[in-house]
Amino acid sequence: MNPTMPGEEHWRKLERMYDSSPLNAFIRPRMTVGEGTAEVVIPVRSELFHAAGAIHGSIYFKALDDSAFFAVSSLVEEFFVLTASFTLYLLRPVSEGELRARGRVIHRSSRLFVAESEATDAAGRLVARGSGTFMRSRTPLTSDIGYA
Repeated sequence: MNPTMPGEEHWRKLERMYDSSPLNAFIRPRMTVGEGTAEVVIPVRSELFHAAGAIHGSIYFKALDDSAFFAVSSLVEEFFVLTASFTLYLLRPVSEGELRARGRVIHRSSRLFVAESEATDAAGRLVARGSGTFMRSRTPLTSDIGYA
């Protein structure tokens, strides 16, 4: 690890911040953050289904965006990051097991980050892909937003 880069303490704080989100109390995802990477695992439950009996596209988006967002956030220690844009490709339905999204930073500059994410089902099949652009906000990472 580069000594000027954020490390384990920052990543664990990001995980606790993620866990503190009111929406996550309902969705019940698990997050793991590393250097330039993040993984989100969402247990598939019928409460997350659309009318045809598979998880709704918003859940795919959440998993992909969250994993890419926190991959970027792992590299930014002082400020909250914002999603500027995100493109999503839905490839197959998921109706059991879990949805696992793995995000990674593929480009960074002084002002902009690009990250990709892939989601798989419990059998390891690719079910969705996404990529987005992210930027630092002016909101500091503090305990007021769950960064503790």
